[in-house]
Amino acid sequence: MIHCHSLDSDTICALATAPGGALGIIRVSGPQALSMVSKICRRDISDFPANSVRYTHIVSTPLQPVAEPQQQIEIVDEALITVFHAPRSYTGEDAVEISCHGSAYILNKVLDMLVKNGCRIARPGEFTQRAYLNGKLDLSQAEAVADLIAATNKATHDIAMSQLRGHFSSDLKTLRGQLLELTSLLELELDFSDHEDLEFANRTELLELAQKIESHIASLAQTFETGQALKQGIPVAIIGKTNVGKSTLLNQLVNDNRAIVSDIHGTTRDTIEETMDINGVQFRFIDTAGLRETTDEVEKIGIERTMQAINQARIVIWLLDQQPSCDELEEMHNLLKGKIHLCVHNKIDIIDSKTFTPYITPLFTISAKTGEGIPNLKQQIFKEAQKSGLTANANGIIITNARHYEALTHAHANIQRVIYGLHQQQSGDLLAEDLRLVLSDLTEITGEGQITPQETLNHIFSSFCVGK
Repeated sequence: MIHCHSLDSDTICALATAPGGALGIIRVSGPQALSMVSKICRRDISDFPANSVRYTHIVSTPLQPVAEPQQQIEIVDEALITVFHAPRSYTGEDAVEISCHGSAYILNKVLDMLVKNGCRIARPGEFTQRAYLNGKLDLSQAEAVADLIAATNKATHDIAMSQLRGHFSSDLKTLRGQLLELTSLLELELDFSDHEDLEFANRTELLELAQKIESHIASLAQTFETGQALKQGIPVAIIGKTNVGKSTLLNQLVNDNRAIVSDIHGTTRDTIEETMDINGVQFRFIDTAGLRETTDEVEKIGIERTMQAINQARIVIWLLDQQPSCDELEEMHNLLKGKIHLCVHNKIDIIDSKTFTPYITPLFTISAKTGEGIPNLKQQIFKEAQKSGLTANANGIIITNARHYEALTHAHANIQRVIYGLHQQQSGDLLAEDLRLVLSDLTEITGEGQITPQETLNHIFSSFCVGK
């Protein structure tokens, strides 16, 4: 269970933009944010309205009374000051963003001035931590901020944005509501077990509700594999005999001379990986050692790694440059059973694809050397990923965080214990203990509190007609 720590009263500051740009933004947050920024500005910003932007100068001396007009004030920079009043800010505190020129000297000077006037340099992630502790974000949303910053393609961006907007949290809230209902029914069973004439919920209803919760948790946990594939790149293995053009195809797919190309059989002796974005989804293409009988020990190791790549791949491209034999067809049928795979005829610049019999369908034709057919192949790879649910699931929620997956896995095991207990006619107090474990697992994800006895009591009296 995650325990929240109390907020300190420090006012913190930090550079919020990457160094080296034309502009730099310094973020300040805390109870003294307005007064401390006022001390380094030519204008007093403490009376600036919320969510407003004002132009002013950053000056190297504190704001002075008019009584000392002779004092020399050094202008450090021109700046735009954006003011946010608590609780309507990212952190939930009073906050100020100082937008000035991106000079390293200016930015360091401004930070130094803020520190001398009472600010503290923020620790890594402290602004988002304060947003969480102030109830602006739950824990899963806070983690989504880091995922959003790290997103390298549309798919990972969409997943992080969905989580940041609270779609996953909302789904967990629905689960929590279902668990509250199940807990309430059990509490009623315990509290009124001595009243034989009263029946608030029979075991069949409890079992149906528990199974509904179990199915919901399982569907969420099952998206983790897809989430990992999208985050790291959907693995696509390129396999085939030696010298059919696998390395040339890899180079064409990723628009780079990543793999060594040679007419010598067995050139590729290890897997080579490279990523490529197709329609906003990242794919990880894996060039493999050619499949053939060999006595070369190093090449044998490469072929073993080819088998591993096939097992790990979500999509397999079987590359051919001639009609496969019946034995090869049977071997590939067994090897690719249950795998999404595309049969691709290469070298159409020199070999007529009409020589292929209709045993292989569909058959895609390309020239890895000239690039003919490559755009169509890329689109087909994307379509196969889409059809197989590798780009989205039914409700748009995809788990990418290992911590979330672990919590869901534990919750699933514990709700299965509840279902087993219901089948075995276990007592309500034992079932309630397993339910508390399910709740504990799910609250690990968002950092929200457990269901309290008072909440259960309120739900009972609002949902059921007891002692009317």
